[in-house]
Amino acid sequence: MRAHTLVVLVEDHPGVMNRIMSLFRQRGFNVDSIAVGHSEIAGMSRITLGVTGDEREIEQLTKQLYKLLEVVKVADVSGENLIHRELALVKLAATERTRGDIMRLVSEVFRARVVDAAPDTVVIEVTGPSEKIDSLITLVRPYGIKEIARTGAVAMVRGSGAVATREEALA
Repeated sequence: MRAHTLVVLVEDHPGVMNRIMSLFRQRGFNVDSIAVGHSEIAGMSRITLGVTGDEREIEQLTKQLYKLLEVVKVADVSGENLIHRELALVKLAATERTRGDIMRLVSEVFRARVVDAAPDTVVIEVTGPSEKIDSLITLVRPYGIKEIARTGAVAMVRGSGAVATREEALA
């Protein structure tokens, strides 16, 4: 069992996400991370899924995904040279005494930004690999985390590799 990153290119229609998640549920797969957005191809969305399983399970899951009419392309990019990024917003308790320490820690160590400041809280925006976000959360936990919102990871193959060309997607 190991972590896999699947990139799924789908036609942008209502209910597609529900059908994909139903397929995962029916087969007892847990989705560790999911991010969805428009792709570079009009009318197509790109879904990045983080799942755990062995090679045979992932191969079966890929075959099942291709049975859905709206699925155009499925790529297991786990073995590729990838760029992984995630976005998190973290709301922390802050006082006059701690606000400066928090701002220095997040900006100097993690290159994160303070995107909101209120009398008793600050909201931090951080992007990067999941491990970076986990580290930031661990270090700011003593200040008092009020709320966390994470997007789920997106991934792209480095260099000229692509999940699908425009021609492949439209064929």
